[in-house]
Amino acid sequence: MKTVYSASNISLVSIYQNILEGHGIRCWLKNEFLTAGAGELPPIECWPQLCVDNDDFEEAKRIVDEALSEKDMAAWKCDSCGEDIEGQFTECWNCGKSRPL
Repeated sequence: MKTVYSASNISLVSIYQNILEGHGIRCWLKNEFLTAGAGELPPIECWPQLCVDNDDFEEAKRIVDEALSEKDMAAWKCDSCGEDIEGQFTECWNCGKSRPL
């Protein structure tokens, strides 16, 4: 088992878990509930980790790296209401319109 991605926020780790599972790569979370140990343990050691089998590591790492570097992750402005939206979102939180292609 190898860690392919780790972040302080479980939501970010879950996004990449969904991406890998969408590519058919079996993965699981480690340290999912360890944040309560921060203070007694170094905080970075308590971060949730996304793990894959050793055989899938290279492909999983490539997919995660590609997803992290996506140009689509840039912030965008909603065409409908003009709201500024962070790049990880595909719909406007204010009016619900989808991100333009």
